[in-house]
Amino acid sequence: MDWASLVPEALLFILVLLLILKAQHFWRSQMREKSPPGPQPLPIIGNLHIMDLKKPGQTLLQLSETYGPVFTVQMGLRKVVVLAGYDTVKEALVNHADAFAGRPKLPIIEKTGKGKGVVFSHGENWKVMRRFTLTTLRDFGMGKKVIEDHIVEEYGYLADIIESQKGKPLEISQLMNAAVANVIVSILLGKRFDYEDPTFKRLVSLVNENMTLLGSPSVSLYNVFPILGFFLKNSKSFIENVKEFNDFIRVTFTKYLKVLDRNDQRSFIDAFLVRQQEENGKANTFFNNENLTEIVRNLFIAGTDTTATTLCWGLLLMMKYPEIQKKVQEEIDQVIGSNPPRTEHRTKMPYTDAVVHEIQRFADILPLNLPHETTKDVSLKGYFIPKGTYVIPLLNSVLHDKTQWEKPGSFHPEHFLNSEGKFVKKDAFIPFSTGRRICAGETLAKMELFLFFTSLLQRFTFQPPPGVSPSDLDLSATTRFVVAPVTHELCAVLRS
Repeated sequence: MDWASLVPEALLFILVLLLILKAQHFWRSQMREKSPPGPQPLPIIGNLHIMDLKKPGQTLLQLSETYGPVFTVQMGLRKVVVLAGYDTVKEALVNHADAFAGRPKLPIIEKTGKGKGVVFSHGENWKVMRRFTLTTLRDFGMGKKVIEDHIVEEYGYLADIIESQKGKPLEISQLMNAAVANVIVSILLGKRFDYEDPTFKRLVSLVNENMTLLGSPSVSLYNVFPILGFFLKNSKSFIENVKEFNDFIRVTFTKYLKVLDRNDQRSFIDAFLVRQQEENGKANTFFNNENLTEIVRNLFIAGTDTTATTLCWGLLLMMKYPEIQKKVQEEIDQVIGSNPPRTEHRTKMPYTDAVVHEIQRFADILPLNLPHETTKDVSLKGYFIPKGTYVIPLLNSVLHDKTQWEKPGSFHPEHFLNSEGKFVKKDAFIPFSTGRRICAGETLAKMELFLFFTSLLQRFTFQPPPGVSPSDLDLSATTRFVVAPVTHELCAVLRS
């Protein structure tokens, strides 16, 4: 064999191979360099000068019209990738679920929660705590008849107080917060509070105040420039409120520990304390007091504010659109009559079900979603997003996506009904988010929304105060982390 004659061919093969590898490297580099577009940032402040910090969701929605469904804004020195529209959000959170399953470290949350709990925790801590939380919530009745009984019982207390007003104008948000809070409290603590209990009133007040503070421009600035914390009063108030709430939780579980019976677990706290004792002595256990405190606070807040706020929107919208309220009541009378509403009735009440869904879609109470973070490098819609990127999947862009909803800006229950009046599911209906970080309490929230809303409209007709017409009612939203309607009064008139 003439080895010398093979040398040029071998050299040619090596050269071609090197060219192929270099081309692959070039295209990979090009992909890496193709970052999402966005407005030109200024030094230090980034794009803060174009952001409405009272309504950042609106600003980001407007920017998506200019820069497309995947774009970058710079909040101070931090680059944030924003995802807009149903297709993009679904592709990220569902098709690339693992890559977008992280949570960024927000200074105000890290200061108060220290990466513990389930909502803003990370990595293995999040996985272990979420698994325990979901299992324990189910064990204590989430999605089952036992919790349905709690909701029906709690509605009775709520309705009696509303009826005692005898149709006079009433601001209902605090009362609604208390009623909904008692449902999650029944799981967390194994009891309910009287609405006038001073400790309970204080806890509900702390949650409400912190949701307002968390949505304030001041706390948004703290999260961008934590060094300014000394000058930002709202961030200090937020931190003090969390400390007060946590002190209550610690005192509570200390009391529960003294009478703990592993064979008679009465509450979520009991279940955690039993597991804590089982894990005692194990290295790297996550069942510590810090995680217990943070999970209980996470669940109390998540199980109270979002559902109560949605119900407040629902009653306002019923006053605004009395013809829709009347149709709901006609369906209630036809299907349920005077019997207590139950979840089993929902499938027989397509119009009411559609109205409840449309309240959630229209109210859009969490327009920014909770922030995500990429856990690895990922390519989305042709753009490269590196590991550790802060990501905002805009829920308002999904719930008001013009390609998914016939009348995205209007309150239109027919979004969820077909031509025969039957209820239809919509893929773009994701008020609880989607993917790995979907809301852990979704099942409970859906049950509460249907039962409270249906029960209230079975017993009362909701009207504006005297001198106010439905057309005059203001559907403006407050500046809050969980977006509530502006303060308003209503009259609950007992149905005959």
